[in-house]
Amino acid sequence: MIRYVVRRLGYGLIVLFLVTVFVFVAMTFIPSDAVDLMLADTGASEEQAAELRAELGIDRPVHEQLFSFLGGALQGDFGRSFYTDEPVMQLFLDRIPVTLQLGGLALAVGTALGVALGILAAVRRGTRSDSAIRGVAVAGLSVPNYVVGLLLLTVLGLWFAWSPPFVYVGPTEDFASWAQQMALPAIALGTSAVAGTTRMTRSSLLENLGSQFIRTVRAKGASERLVLYKHALRNSVISVLTLLGVNLGTILGGTVILEQMFSLPGTGQLIYQSVLDRDYPVVIACTIFYAGLFVITMIIIDVLYALIDPRIRAAREAGT
Repeated sequence: MIRYVVRRLGYGLIVLFLVTVFVFVAMTFIPSDAVDLMLADTGASEEQAAELRAELGIDRPVHEQLFSFLGGALQGDFGRSFYTDEPVMQLFLDRIPVTLQLGGLALAVGTALGVALGILAAVRRGTRSDSAIRGVAVAGLSVPNYVVGLLLLTVLGLWFAWSPPFVYVGPTEDFASWAQQMALPAIALGTSAVAGTTRMTRSSLLENLGSQFIRTVRAKGASERLVLYKHALRNSVISVLTLLGVNLGTILGGTVILEQMFSLPGTGQLIYQSVLDRDYPVVIACTIFYAGLFVITMIIIDVLYALIDPRIRAAREAGT
């Protein structure tokens, strides 16, 4: 099992390298750069622009910039922001707690509510409740999370004359204000997670409830509650765990727009502004973090597979 985890970590490092190269090269293909934006209305000459590019190090060939960035990143130095001249790592560390709070809330609420609705739909298969839950799930998958956020703001603002606070306050400073500000973006971000988890839980649970081993358990006289929660649901959890990684990717991507929309000073808002400003070091560092978090989550999910299902653990210990 340890060998398997080490191998997956190796694959994860390759993924991080490829993501870094792709994002770095893609940013250099954007028509204008940071210097163009900085000097747009200053009337600076071409010589002054060239000097500033040389100072920032973006006048060199792309491969030289990439190797220089990778060399610093391996030592924990992701460069400095083109605009504030602050270390990128410090900017990132200042912002990441907000994104982790928002993403954690969205993932937890989305998964818990999705599993509950999926169980309800499976137990009441073919009823109006089942149809209603499936309809809501389809709608949740179809509507982008930023549209859900706009709808929530519009409905609460027009019908109830209420809007969340738009000045971020940490949970340790004022928990009530923090909860009000986090509620709407967390619901908007978690919508797709609820929808996907509901559909996956329902289909997996129905498949397990119709399997041979469940019929055997019922033949032994086990109660329906025991059949559902101890046997069928346990085997369905593996499918739900697989979806956690997908949900995490969707939630991390959604933070870029929703943090800007709800004035949350997280890494999503930082990426949004840095892309507009062509602040390459900040964009690349945040992208590496998002990719790294996704890779680590998938490895943890793989380990949980083995803990839940002994057959998977045996196969991985055998190296298959």
